[in-house]
Amino acid sequence: MKIRILITGFLMLVLFGCAPAAVDAPGTVLPPPQPTVTPAPTATAVAPSLWIAPSVPEALRQAALAFGLPLADSPKAASTWLDIAQPTGVAPAASSQSTWIYVLVAPFPTVMDGVTFDELKRVWRGEGLSDSPVKPPLLMTQSTYDAMASIFGGAAVPEGAGIVEDYAITDALWKNRPQWGIVPFEGLNRTLKVLTVDGQSPIRKNFDAAAYPLKVTFILHPLAPRSVAGSSFILPPSNYDPSKLTTVIMTGTSALVRAIAAKMEEKGVTYPGGDMRDILREADILHVSNEVSFADTCPLPVYDTHDMRMCSRPNYIGLFEDVGVDVVEATGNHVNNWDVKPFADTLKMYTARGWPYFGGGLNLADAQKPALMEHNGTRLAFIGCNEAGPPVAFATATLPGAAPCGDYAWVLAEIRSLREQGYLVIVTQQYAEYYQPTPTENQARDFARLAEAGATIVSGSQAHYPQTMAFLDGAFVHYGLGNLFFDQMSYEFPIGSGNFTYRTRDEFLDRHVFYDGKYISTELLTARLEDYSRPRPMTPDERIEFLTTYFKDSGW
Repeated sequence: MKIRILITGFLMLVLFGCAPAAVDAPGTVLPPPQPTVTPAPTATAVAPSLWIAPSVPEALRQAALAFGLPLADSPKAASTWLDIAQPTGVAPAASSQSTWIYVLVAPFPTVMDGVTFDELKRVWRGEGLSDSPVKPPLLMTQSTYDAMASIFGGAAVPEGAGIVEDYAITDALWKNRPQWGIVPFEGLNRTLKVLTVDGQSPIRKNFDAAAYPLKVTFILHPLAPRSVAGSSFILPPSNYDPSKLTTVIMTGTSALVRAIAAKMEEKGVTYPGGDMRDILREADILHVSNEVSFADTCPLPVYDTHDMRMCSRPNYIGLFEDVGVDVVEATGNHVNNWDVKPFADTLKMYTARGWPYFGGGLNLADAQKPALMEHNGTRLAFIGCNEAGPPVAFATATLPGAAPCGDYAWVLAEIRSLREQGYLVIVTQQYAEYYQPTPTENQARDFARLAEAGATIVSGSQAHYPQTMAFLDGAFVHYGLGNLFFDQMSYEFPIGSGNFTYRTRDEFLDRHVFYDGKYISTELLTARLEDYSRPRPMTPDERIEFLTTYFKDSGW
């Protein structure tokens, strides 16, 4: 019986397995039944939102926030996130990435000018440098630390050491000297010194961003972000654009007379500028204060360095042409030494070469006019006056000469007016001459009035002996830069009960840096006169001694 049941079941299985497919209607064949499959759960869609990594600098963070995406607490909760770029093998769109330049900085009165990248790595790790008293750790904000960690790795210093708020970093650097810090390029200000890294500095015209190590690229993920509020989510390409950079070199006294003129006759008109030519020509705007008029009747010079009635032969202007002069100050005491017509002719020579002049003019109204210049988005106004005299040098309503400072009322009013018009104002003075590094009480008072009125830079053009510096009311004040092209070599001269070495060979050339209409930095270039005529860059030892002395005398 059991055998019959098994056989029957077997036959039924065979018959059904060999049966044709079910027919739903004549000519229509249905597929065989399929097994039921339960679909996998789908990922929850992420609402449009943005996560910004802690390493993102504040300026870039604000640019990203401007697109209006709500912020997410983590990358997993965001549809788009902004973070340091990681190697993926996929080239992102240019609009999806931004390269941020960072700068190694120190307080302005820092003698050291730069380090190698390897030396900076040692400081990052908390090690000191054998030839520098700088003390670790480096100061920076938390976001800068996170960004720099992608370059250097974790620092071997206690957690949180060296971390300061953005608004506090300048004060922290000055209070903890000698100290270094790292800031984004947009964090520069006039009281910080930019230190080079492997010889590269973003405030110089020859800056090579490709060779510069302190840069971090940030990227949007996904690489092709969605449109937000009808416009593309595009990052700024960088915080640094060389087309927005402007450099101005301010110099001290130039007088192409006496021994320097004799050297020009002997060795060629361009001889005095030979060692400084490339530095001077690199500036976007080169200023000179030429104290002496060119005159057709000027006799051949002699080596007498005491003759105070001065003129220059007209072909000597070739020196200024060769070093790339762009604007001429005419506040000098000696502009009318050879009478007023040579000075008027000299002003015409400047105009013929496209050089604006200021601080002197064809008459008083012309002398009081500022020289207005615009370069790479920065509007600059140069204005100057003569405080020292003599009266014969002053312009009148009808005669050429230098603009007298008088009671400064017109100068202060002009500074305020120019600031209201959007100019950064550079004010120069032909002040009384003092053969000492520090300003007198009257000099300090008068320079401070110019800063208080709104000047960006106040520069003393009178000094044959270089003088000290100060930061006053938002301005950089340099009481005297020393000579540029003049024949005063150093010498010892008895004053009172002792001998004083006059530093008339030593020179400051102030390279002021502007970016997108803002004053961001100053570099103190230093030179020493040779051969009664030819300044050259100081040697490292000379520069260290010179800056150390002047920073101390400045009260820093």
